[in-house]
Formats: sequence, C-alpha cells, structure tokens
Amino acid sequence: MENFEYSYKIKSLDEAKNWRNELKNRSKKLVMTNGCFDIIHRGHLTYLINSRKQGDALLLAVNSDSSVKRIKGPGKPVINEKDRTFILSCFAFINAILIFDTPNCDNLLEELKPDVYVKGADYNINTMVQSERRILEKIGTKIRFLSHVEGYSSTNIIKKINN
Repeated sequence: MENFEYSYKIKSLDEAKNWRNELKNRSKKLVMTNGCFDIIHRGHLTYLINSRKQGDALLLAVNSDSSVKRIKGPGKPVINEKDRTFILSCFAFINAILIFDTPNCDNLLEELKPDVYVKGADYNINTMVQSERRILEKIGTKIRFLSHVEGYSSTNIIKKINN
C-alpha cells in the first residue's frame, strides 16, 4: 500500500521561509490564510479550496491548541493541533501548514510575505486585525475576502451532537 504520510507539509517558520523563497524564485504566487480548523467540515474545505485558487500554492497557518483555547474558550479545541494538522495535510490543495501560537499573524506575514492573504467574508478591510492589514499593505500583499458556505460551522456541529 502507498505511504500516505504528509508530515512534510507541516513546517517550522524557518522551513516555511525557505519553501516560500523557493516559490518566489520559481515565480510562483503564495496564498496564505489562517484559522483554528477544529472540526473539519464542508465550509472549511470550500473556503480552503477557494483560497488555493487565488495563487499557485497555499500555506495554512493553524492556531495552536493554547491559541484556540484563548480565542474560543474552555473545551476547545475539540481536536488537538497534531491531529488537526495531520487531517489538513492530507488534502492535496494545501501545500504547507504552519502552527502558530500568537494572537495574530503579524510575525508570520512579515516573515513570509505572501502574495495573497485570504480571510473569510465575516471580515472586511475594516474589521480584520488592523496590525495585519498594515503589514499586508506595507509589503504589497493582495487581501481577499471569501464567502462561507451557509450553515456550516464547528459550533453548529457540536450543538447538533449535544442535542
């Protein structure tokens, strides 16, 4: 049976920077997005597929377990970061994954300088993290807001299970 190990996609910041430089040297456009991606569902995958379509390679920054707890509260994440990143690494349209533990992506954006940064349509230019916006504008990154698939959320799935 073929080996389905995709751990090579999960990168440290230094590995991600080297990979990013390789892409740039080949004139490939890097798309970056981020999130918790706790209970993977159709809405997540649609968003990620559409994010990937914005360029040549997709880097997904995934919130660490402690970061998810700070953002979402006790009881989250449901699925730990190791398992979340393993699941996400199995999708061909995701080229690289980086776990981060900070409240925002400022440092990652400055270090990786993506060509395109994608956020969900629940944000806009004025409601996104403004420090991220300033960095993106400074480095010339295009910012895209992509719509969600209505009715899909990890919170809704948890509510349905509990009922």
